Amino acid sequence: MNHPDSVPKLGAHFNFAQHLITRNSARAAKAAFIDDQGALSFGELEQRIRRMAAALLNLGVRREERVLLLMHDCCDWPVSFLGALYAGIVPVAVNTLLNSDDYAYMLLHSRAQAVLVSGALLPTLQAALDQATHEVKHVIVSNPPAVLPAGALALAPLLAQHAPLHEPAPTRPDDPGFWLYSSGSTGRPKGALHTHANAYWTAELYGTPVLGLTERDVCFSAAKLFFAYGLGNSLSFPLSVGATTILMAERPTPDATFKRWLGEVGGVKPTLFFGAPTGFAGMLASPGLPGKKDVKLRLVSSAGEALPRELGERFTAHFCVEIVDGIGSTEMLHVYLSNRPGQVRYGTTGYPVPGYDIELRDEDQRLVSEGELGDLYVRGPSAAVMYWGNREKSRDTFLGDWTKSGDKYVRNADGTYTYGGRSDDMLKVSGIYVSPFEVESTLVQHPAVLEAAVIGINDEQGLTKTKAFVVLKQGAEASEADLKNFVKERLAPYKYPRHIEFVPDLPKTATGKIQRFKLRELARH
Repeated sequence: MNHPDSVPKLGAHFNFAQHLITRNSARAAKAAFIDDQGALSFGELEQRIRRMAAALLNLGVRREERVLLLMHDCCDWPVSFLGALYAGIVPVAVNTLLNSDDYAYMLLHSRAQAVLVSGALLPTLQAALDQATHEVKHVIVSNPPAVLPAGALALAPLLAQHAPLHEPAPTRPDDPGFWLYSSGSTGRPKGALHTHANAYWTAELYGTPVLGLTERDVCFSAAKLFFAYGLGNSLSFPLSVGATTILMAERPTPDATFKRWLGEVGGVKPTLFFGAPTGFAGMLASPGLPGKKDVKLRLVSSAGEALPRELGERFTAHFCVEIVDGIGSTEMLHVYLSNRPGQVRYGTTGYPVPGYDIELRDEDQRLVSEGELGDLYVRGPSAAVMYWGNREKSRDTFLGDWTKSGDKYVRNADGTYTYGGRSDDMLKVSGIYVSPFEVESTLVQHPAVLEAAVIGINDEQGLTKTKAFVVLKQGAEASEADLKNFVKERLAPYKYPRHIEFVPDLPKTATGKIQRFKLRELARH
């Protein structure tokens, strides 16, 4: 694979935190992050990163040992993450919406020596610590409560007590940098090990050349920092060019999002917004939807699930702004297949990002022809090294230079790729593959439908039939017959859902992905 000529090669030593500090050495007074409490300048960010590194080392955390990062999005998050990297310590960024059992597993699995945690999450962490069989030596609390648990340390005073670490750990590009846990719908999450260089590559190959980020931008992401998508959006990309980032601790509801779009937090309006199709649908249906003149968006990014054509077109019609839809993964760290500004093809996931190679293969690993459905494999420099402690899954996913995505795609004549669903979600009805996403995308074009999810169920003969779970817009009405006919008029007749159930909402992961296994459980009862 050939990297773009404009991307420099990395030297023998590379520390991602130090790389970002160096990039922004001339911007000391500029705001790097704005959260609900205030702003953090690039100069303050550097000092806190280096103080955090010194504090962790002084507490006895050693190079390449892990620290769990369980924190809501705020200025302390990048300080904690990059401080660990600066010291050569490995931060394990985890989802803040999980339960104590999940955290107990992650503590044991990662053997974390310390936890960096938001005060609001302390009760859940404490429950995890009570049931964990692995001993955590230190708990460091951001935005702590008035009374801290015995032995816990408040983050701000801890930083104040330590002089900035003078030099970063002499890490190499391929040294362990950080972990991210996959957001799988079933089973225990898998810890993907990423290197110091991986985040660098996502910024150099996608954030800057494709999205066109510059220091004049203000970034705001609905996806949180603990997600691979959010980490690029809110940290790697903006810090690589000196842009400002708005961080939001609360959930990205339409109202909370619009509040930031309108500059009501920090007095600045984002120029780039990073979201997901589920969020866009909710925004367009919200009575509080602002007008295009009220916002300063120049570009919108979408990932996490494929963007339906109709949704992208409606968003662009309202705001006169393109949504650049792409696909990435925890394993590849960010987007590797994407539409491009000025070259958006709604209904497709666009083109391979320069620096990444894409192949579509059949079940026998043979390349499929143009127009044929195949399993997507990707090759690129940001791939995770492995799943920690899971050799079987690692061997199944990381195949030499190639990473198996678990998604099915079709390559079109114009070089774009069209999403065909997850490999394990594809349905074979009457011997023909049916993409749940294609049926869902058609259902949401109906004026009464807000969201839809399609699964396969077995009939009395054990044959697979399609069933759709549909959420109607508030105050809207539609019958099962209406929606079936709507799909039949737009797709091949065999693709219409044989059963439709109206539900108030759809079960989703914290990333906004539909949890189809829960719908399958519901269908069985």
